[in-house]
Amino acid sequence: MASILKVDSIGKTSGKTQDTMSGLCKQWTSFNQETPEVFNSFNLSSMTDRTTGKTQHNFTNNMTGQKLYSVSGMALDEGESQAVMDGCDNDFTDASKYEVNTMDTTNTARDCDHGYTMVQGDLA
Repeated sequence: MASILKVDSIGKTSGKTQDTMSGLCKQWTSFNQETPEVFNSFNLSSMTDRTTGKTQHNFTNNMTGQKLYSVSGMALDEGESQAVMDGCDNDFTDASKYEVNTMDTTNTARDCDHGYTMVQGDLA
């Protein structure tokens, strides 16, 4: 007969629970580039509007290193159905942020009104 372990929470003696569990999402954001506005997030200290179709997402708790995490996401422009996420770039000199790039179907930079990203990797 197998045993079942049921707990209300799990953590380490130091650090955060997110550090403990491999495979958990380490950061996520639901946002609007047009306003700009963050609807909801986890491990996001701020979002910076860099220019049309580009926002920088800054971590509260950094990742272990540059290019050692994966960012994925999707975007849409409600009513227009044209804005698509071109990519999420984590090619920076540190592990404290990433950039979201969105454009329309003609490859022109365009702000989205509904964007969603998530980050996988290890926290520093």
